[in-house]
Amino acid sequence: MADTADAPAVDIGPAEHRWFVVVALVVVFLFVVIIVTGLHWAAQPPSNVEAIDASRLHLAGEFMEGNLGTAMQPDGSALVRVLAQQYSFVPACIVVPTQTRVVIRATSPDVVHGFLITDTNVNTMVVPGFVAEVRTRFEQPGEHLMPCHEYCSIGHEGMWAREGRRP
Repeated sequence: MADTADAPAVDIGPAEHRWFVVVALVVVFLFVVIIVTGLHWAAQPPSNVEAIDASRLHLAGEFMEGNLGTAMQPDGSALVRVLAQQYSFVPACIVVPTQTRVVIRATSPDVVHGFLITDTNVNTMVVPGFVAEVRTRFEQPGEHLMPCHEYCSIGHEGMWAREGRRP
């Protein structure tokens, strides 16, 4: 076995030293970006537009049981209010008109849920304490499944709803 004390010292040149510094700075920058975005998103999750008191959803306001579902607005658009709760969507069947602007507002009183309408571009997280808002338009009549795509507990696999469009 060779004695390491007699081995010649490896001298890196100035170019290698500069590359080492550049790579180290990039790594540090990436860590800073990860930490800052993680802290920011923990305070305000993306895709959620406003805060709401999740403990009072059923008592008063926009997400009372009588206000859930589809409502036509004075401007001709459809407003859909959905409550995602363990282990169901309320309402379980949403009917919206075709060729009309649709605004979907969803919230949760308990845990994080996912709101997805298959074969469309509608896909968002539903976070307790926030209202998620999605705007879309359905051109053709039809029916789609709406599964919860965020694991929400042991009954998650049965959390489905349907969306249908009428002419």
